[in-house]
Amino acid sequence: MTKDSKDVIRETDAQAIRLAHQLVRTARSGSLAVLDPSTGYPLASRVGVATDADGAPLILVSQLSAHTPAITADPRCSLLLGQPGKGDPLAHPRVTLVCRAERLEPGSPADTRARRRYLNRNPKAGLYIGLGDFVIFRLEPERASLNGGFGKAYLLDRDDLLLTGPAVDALAEAEQDALDHMNADHLDAIDAIARHLAGAADADWRMTGIDVEGFDIAAGDDIDRVFFPEPLANAGALRSVLVDLARNARGQ
Repeated sequence: MTKDSKDVIRETDAQAIRLAHQLVRTARSGSLAVLDPSTGYPLASRVGVATDADGAPLILVSQLSAHTPAITADPRCSLLLGQPGKGDPLAHPRVTLVCRAERLEPGSPADTRARRRYLNRNPKAGLYIGLGDFVIFRLEPERASLNGGFGKAYLLDRDDLLLTGPAVDALAEAEQDALDHMNADHLDAIDAIARHLAGAADADWRMTGIDVEGFDIAAGDDIDRVFFPEPLANAGALRSVLVDLARNARGQ
């Protein structure tokens, strides 16, 4: 989105889009706001978060929670993501996504992929994800408001937020095998890439998700992200890109 010259909103550029993607992909939880069907008032609650292959947020919720019947009755919702950190919480980046919630049909291909990606990001959810009252919602972003800190406000639209193209689904099909291979045989490469190319802290990093734009890593409760130099044109390019990243990281 572009801005009016008199507006306080900055022009959306590649750096702002990358920051928004970073915030969404590295979120472990977020504040979900829905409309209470009984009162019409906003209702906010904390939810665990993962992302689909294209970057859309995924939430796993109990049907006994107040927000679940609310987004079932009215799918309009918003999701606030971003960790405050030390000091003034308003000085830290955050993004608010305006979305429409779509409940994924249990057992469908979309639900199976979403559950896999959610568990890779949030392994402790394995304790309850199989219970009958838990369902996955995909939050379809329509637009977003990004605040990168004081004086750094941007408006983003759907095209800024989601990855598109045939490579997105193709890589999602190959993703789990790649994750298992990297985490079983190449933890040293993941660590080198994380520390030397992404500036991550020294930790026991593991890959938790791969998409055409980059990959997510986790070490305990810490989450970070590594962006590829360029988005992958096809799933077959993944191996060579990872090899190049590892070689470059070890040369630092």
